[in-house]
Amino acid sequence: MKPHACAVGVDIGGTKIAVGVVAADGRVLAERTLPTDSRAGVLDGLTRIAAAVREVMHEAKKTNANVAGLGIGCAGPVDPVRGVIDNPHTLPGWPRAPIVAALTHELGVPVWLENDADAAALGECYYGAGRGLDPVVMLTFGTGVGGAVITRGEIFRGVGGEHPEIGHMPISFAGAPCYCGRSGCLESIVSGTAIAEAGKAIGLINAAAVFAAAAAGNAEAAAILSHVRRALDAAIWTVLHAYCPARIILGGGLVEAQEAFFTTAARTARVNAHLVAHTAVEIVPARLGARAGLVGAAGWALQRSQAHGRPAAHAPHPPQPLP
Repeated sequence: MKPHACAVGVDIGGTKIAVGVVAADGRVLAERTLPTDSRAGVLDGLTRIAAAVREVMHEAKKTNANVAGLGIGCAGPVDPVRGVIDNPHTLPGWPRAPIVAALTHELGVPVWLENDADAAALGECYYGAGRGLDPVVMLTFGTGVGGAVITRGEIFRGVGGEHPEIGHMPISFAGAPCYCGRSGCLESIVSGTAIAEAGKAIGLINAAAVFAAAAAGNAEAAAILSHVRRALDAAIWTVLHAYCPARIILGGGLVEAQEAFFTTAARTARVNAHLVAHTAVEIVPARLGARAGLVGAAGWALQRSQAHGRPAAHAPHPPQPLP
């Protein structure tokens, strides 16, 4: 990465969007956070993102000429090749959103799109808890559950460039149904959304209330978290055996709020994984915290720009106005 180079990162989740200018050394020079509010429609969302990008560039005293480009990490499914978000599950109101073409046209800089878990994992491998290690698996726990694998410094991709949906590994066939088509997958048990739904059944308003009630001795809340802990144990066991990583990084808003709960459950699973070299595997919280996706998306834009040269503002997607 060139000295003094910078890029803009955008991290789109089901609840909030973070936008920032990030230097090549990972420092965030200016930042904004806005509600996702995807039900207001894709035009509303893209218009607000474009406005936030202009604001942070102005605050950081950067222009199009000295910004390598814009990297976007977004809750999937996304299509990085076509530059399209296709996630009606956690981004309702954004069907087939052509975010790359629209923001390229609107802002006049090259734009790259990746899954948000991939972006967060890249951020940790560029600047945080995964630096210098290979392979690295990152699990992110927030509105949903995401997962990413970084090997030899690159995002692991499946056939056709597909992103592995680690968050949808089946945990309990008797569990709650998920939009992925299965019942009892990891996301349907451990995500903030799932914990909140379980909490509402016992009169608690959200996931934070479930953790607070359990800490205060509420037996029903404790039972919910016991189920979550068992699901985490199964997921970490599976990741250890499937990927044999050097390090597993736990990130996302839930981990930030409940770090001890998640790291303890995960490390217990590691100790019991006797079929792999579990003693060589570290399980740690994300070092970049909530900024991992933002910083990783910007770092990815810097890397793409260097690897391929800064493309013309209209490439690789033809200019299109905001939909």
